[in-house]
Amino acid sequence: MPNDAADVPGQQPRATNLYRRRGLADLLPRAVSAAVLMAAALSSVWLGGGLFILIWLVAALAVALEWQNLIAARFLRLRLGLVAVAFILAAIFIHRAEFAAACAILAVCGSLLALAAGSGRRVWAFAGAVYGGAFLVSVNALHGSTDYGARSIFWLFATVWSTDVFAYFGGRLIGGPKLWPKISPSKTWSGTLTGILAGAVVGAAVAVYGPGDPWRAVPIFVLGLVTATVSQAGDLFESWVKRCFGAKDSSGLIPGHGGFMDRLDGFAAAAAFAAVFGAARGLSSVAAGLFDWY
Repeated sequence: MPNDAADVPGQQPRATNLYRRRGLADLLPRAVSAAVLMAAALSSVWLGGGLFILIWLVAALAVALEWQNLIAARFLRLRLGLVAVAFILAAIFIHRAEFAAACAILAVCGSLLALAAGSGRRVWAFAGAVYGGAFLVSVNALHGSTDYGARSIFWLFATVWSTDVFAYFGGRLIGGPKLWPKISPSKTWSGTLTGILAGAVVGAAVAVYGPGDPWRAVPIFVLGLVTATVSQAGDLFESWVKRCFGAKDSSGLIPGHGGFMDRLDGFAAAAAFAAVFGAARGLSSVAAGLFDWY
């Protein structure tokens, strides 16, 4: 009798079945982790107030700590302590709507991190404070808008999450040339463009849901195209940072996903862009700069 299932007509090779079982086994923790993260993100907007700040403080702090650990500089414990203290203080000032003070604290933190990290790592250490700090400030600046605060965060969720999902499936179904194989071997042009278009469409639909002028969806759709592109650029940037230090994942904190940097790279970039764009328009609030067009 044959010893290998590949020799039996109508049966799949044992190796193929093994890979499929492993794939399903890997999919379960990824799905559970994704569901928990999504529930936490949505709940933060629903709960609002100090709980919103607390939840996103934890996320931004995790990102900043992972960055400092990733760059393999000296005085790791000291740098991690500096990050924790600075981000908590910044969150306290954010709760008081004193964003300038929060930014000043984060800037001082970055400077101290650069001094502690030593030669060859100073720029990286400072950049980590900027990266995590910009994430913390921008998300809260958008949500703190009294007119469109919650809507702006839901729009970001819809835009970034849809971009990621459709980029993945678009790339798998369409295939084609790779976007930047040296940095992200799995990303394709087809998946990236599919994700950007889908993210803009879904984001605009969420933003204009409810009564109001439906034509405002047009500028929001265009803004969504740019935001989704920034999200994909943020993903590539984080991949580049990891490759600079020979890391596959930023950490192993999230089962099946790697670390918080791995999951929030695109969202962090999109949130920072949206906050800067909204503030630059100089309307009644940061979030109003995203949605008030007529």
